[in-house]
Amino acid sequence: MPFYESVFVVRPDSSPQQVEALAGKMETLVQEGGGDVPKTEIWGLKSLAYRIKKNRKGHYVFMNVDASVETLGELERNLRFNEDVLRFMSVRVDRLDSEVSPMMRNKSSRDDRSIRRNTGEAKPPSAEAPDAEAKDGES
Repeated sequence: MPFYESVFVVRPDSSPQQVEALAGKMETLVQEGGGDVPKTEIWGLKSLAYRIKKNRKGHYVFMNVDASVETLGELERNLRFNEDVLRFMSVRVDRLDSEVSPMMRNKSSRDDRSIRRNTGEAKPPSAEAPDAEAKDGES
């Protein structure tokens, strides 16, 4: 099955519990269609680049989806008709990334509950020692 990354923006007046419930509902929809959602991240309330339906902010939800085209179409159809969803976008990718997304790396560790079913841990970028680069250049 093809892999997709899907992001949707939920109205700012929705509570975090409502956003989590909506994300769970979308996960269930994909699983009922024979797909899998290995990772779901709730990025939280963020400012929008421009107003959408008179809203300046929105709750962002990111999902890795391993499903057929028909199942993705059903997911997008449900997002389109949900009145709480302002925008959504799904992109086909070659492989699913199991690491924490850059949006979640910037958040503090107190928001660990917003990453669900993630097998990877957040790893800080490793800084190579300058000596290692010098040795590579000599050989």
